[in-house]
Amino acid sequence: MNFVNSLGIVFALFGAVLAALLPGIGSAKGVGATGQAAAGVVTEDPSKFGKVLVLQLLPGTQGIYGLLIAFIALSQIGILGGAAQSISAAKGLLYLCACLPMAFVGYQSAIHQGKAAVASIGLVAKRPDQFGKSMIFPAMVETYAILALLVSILSIVGIGNLKI
Repeated sequence: MNFVNSLGIVFALFGAVLAALLPGIGSAKGVGATGQAAAGVVTEDPSKFGKVLVLQLLPGTQGIYGLLIAFIALSQIGILGGAAQSISAAKGLLYLCACLPMAFVGYQSAIHQGKAAVASIGLVAKRPDQFGKSMIFPAMVETYAILALLVSILSIVGIGNLKI
């Protein structure tokens, strides 16, 4: 297989890598920021550990979603399972494009969910009885990560059925 015949698999693999990499970086930033805020709260009141831990975990979901998209893409192109297919450059570009919603939205939403979760941790620190309400703010950001996840999944699966 020469370089030109390999372009499809290269493009598809690049999409899978971006889908895992960018949301993973965003999740690391979001979880890191919330961990710092949570540690400050627990220093003052260790009984709030469980509540702030839940808030800290929320920005980590985008990294999981990105990994899921990468696994689905790698399965579709045959890299997982050891049966890599020869795919056209056009189909490879389609896989790359299908991974981009999760890559970019996952990155941004993880960072912004981390910021919302930090604010919610501040709310729990002062008003622990408002924990349920504090969960809503970062959960709203999660909505957009889930929408991007769905678009990427539907796109990747749809591309697998194309004859290009």
